[in-house]
Amino acid sequence: MPFPQFDRSRLQILPLEERVHDVDLQEVLLDPAAPAPEFSHPALPVLADAMVEARRTYDATVLMMYGAHVIRTGNARYMIELMKRGLVTHFATNGAGSIHDFELAMIGHTCESVAKYISEGQFGLWRETGLINDIIVQGAKEGIGWGEALGRYIWENQFPYRESSVLAMGYHLGVPVTVHVGVGNDIIHEHPNCDGAAMGACSYTDFLIYAQSVTGLEHGVFLDLGSAVAGPEVYLKALAMARNVARQEGREICHFHTAVFDLQPIDESDGYHVTPPKTDPRYYFRPWKTILARTVADGGTSHYIRGEHRCTLPNLAKLAFAADERSRA
Repeated sequence: MPFPQFDRSRLQILPLEERVHDVDLQEVLLDPAAPAPEFSHPALPVLADAMVEARRTYDATVLMMYGAHVIRTGNARYMIELMKRGLVTHFATNGAGSIHDFELAMIGHTCESVAKYISEGQFGLWRETGLINDIIVQGAKEGIGWGEALGRYIWENQFPYRESSVLAMGYHLGVPVTVHVGVGNDIIHEHPNCDGAAMGACSYTDFLIYAQSVTGLEHGVFLDLGSAVAGPEVYLKALAMARNVARQEGREICHFHTAVFDLQPIDESDGYHVTPPKTDPRYYFRPWKTILARTVADGGTSHYIRGEHRCTLPNLAKLAFAADERSRA
């Protein structure tokens, strides 16, 4: 007999205007024309030069995988400027990253108090956010990815803050922004209009777009900003696919830079270029063993930058802009 399933038709879905928002776009959004927040790290200029060399010398992939906090802390305009200058060729995020981007583009606010709304049984159950599910159904019918489907909707429906949306500007500028979801991970999966088949189809299309970008990673750069699960796991599988085909064609994908930006207390003295033993709890911090050690063991270079995204990304971007201008002088 089939197991009983939750009846989603019984849920009460409320409008976003009734939600208390923790993030206001106008308060957090950083301006690339203004000075960056104070931060320095010896790896940042190395990465900035590597990004410029990847693009201007090798026409290689520069891929930035980011967690939702990168959007929530106001980095979108820096990311868009990197996109416009051609210094990052592919952006990728998880489901939450796309939801925050969508809400900010629509109403200029995002984030709810989990503590407050989980107690009330209302966490995630907001009408306008659930529109994402309908957009994904249409995207699946057309065979396009999650990122393109949402970006197109935001752009073509002229959301008030669309020019500060990484999804929308990716669609507008023709730069892939892919979304890599896990079933049950995101608030929109609670909604009665969530279609698991469409969700899987759109996100899997994005995975294949991502894997194609990874085929160009030789002499390129892979940046992981605060994505401790989706970042290393999606990258690992895509790199395996890309290397499989490259080997058949007599090519290598070994010489590239990787970087992890996070808050874990790791530095060069920890020897993060080598996978820690399983007896070390840090073995289970996937970005270390996957991005910093295993996938660059054949000729790549890895970097770990500890700091808040609101400081690290703007300073990397500023250095990349300057390095690019020097290369064109």
